[in-house]
Amino acid sequence: MRRVLAAIALTAVIAVIASIQLNSYRDFQIAQIAVDVTAVAGLTVLTGLSGQISLGHGGFMAIGAYTTALLLIHLNWPFIVVLLVSGVITAAAGAIVGMAAARLSGPYLAGATLLFGVALPSFAYAYQGVFGGDQGLTVVFTAPAFLGASFPLTRWQAWVATATALVTLTLLASLSRSRVGRNWRAVRDDEVAAALAGINVAATRVLAFVVSAACAGLAGSLLAVVTALVAPTDFTLTISITLLTAAVLGGLGTLPGAIWGSLVVVLLQPYITDVATSHGLSASVGANIPIAVYGLVLIVVMLVFPQGLQGALRKLFTGFAAAPARHSPHQKEEGTQ
Repeated sequence: MRRVLAAIALTAVIAVIASIQLNSYRDFQIAQIAVDVTAVAGLTVLTGLSGQISLGHGGFMAIGAYTTALLLIHLNWPFIVVLLVSGVITAAAGAIVGMAAARLSGPYLAGATLLFGVALPSFAYAYQGVFGGDQGLTVVFTAPAFLGASFPLTRWQAWVATATALVTLTLLASLSRSRVGRNWRAVRDDEVAAALAGINVAATRVLAFVVSAACAGLAGSLLAVVTALVAPTDFTLTISITLLTAAVLGGLGTLPGAIWGSLVVVLLQPYITDVATSHGLSASVGANIPIAVYGLVLIVVMLVFPQGLQGALRKLFTGFAAAPARHSPHQKEEGTQ
């Protein structure tokens, strides 16, 4: 954990320095990356550690985002309290979905979560008086007064989102190294053997859904304050596919992979959109181009680096570390003999 905490501290310093040195748009991108990292880290735990596939995490993000918007609008609670409540409520929703999907696996589980992710945003249209319908709900989020009136709101949003993402990564790293994480791996590798070893397979699978849903709820809460608007169009199937793509790109089962995958999908999207627009594509067509490019990038990464970007980096550093040992004088002398 000392190495984990050191890496988290270094990441926090880099994010703060970058947010101070760069412009407001880059602050917004830092916040977006942090939002995705929070959600992708939970999805990495669900899919990479427990072996369950979810195509409906956009629905969990919607629960967290709408909970945040309603609490801030009607109760005006402090954001840290709203953030925690949103995570708890989304975790409860994850428990319900997890219990319903505990006996499903593979494409059946993917189909069930897909249905959840597609159907949930429709509640915003059915109950427009509560959720605002197409117009959505406006979220007011301001920087603390002690930072001064001239402190940029985008920088504060980037700091809050980054802090939440790093705390989430720290907690998940600790959890994955605990008995709970070992149970997840055991169930992922062989459910029958895990059951014979005394592990409650159903409860273990549900707990993974609860943890992953809570992370998605926190991400949705952050997204609400970063974009200042919560609308059903923000939580379409596209966002669920993007999260899963980021998790696979970074490396399933590795929390640092959540960072690499989020960096790719956030930084690549505006560039792809600009290229599509410059070539005369309509807005509706250009909006789907990033998904196609994500798929192409995903195919290339899986062919070249089957364990994702984190696996590629690990192999690269392992090769550098092994190179001096291969060329040590002692080994050369033995080879000569």
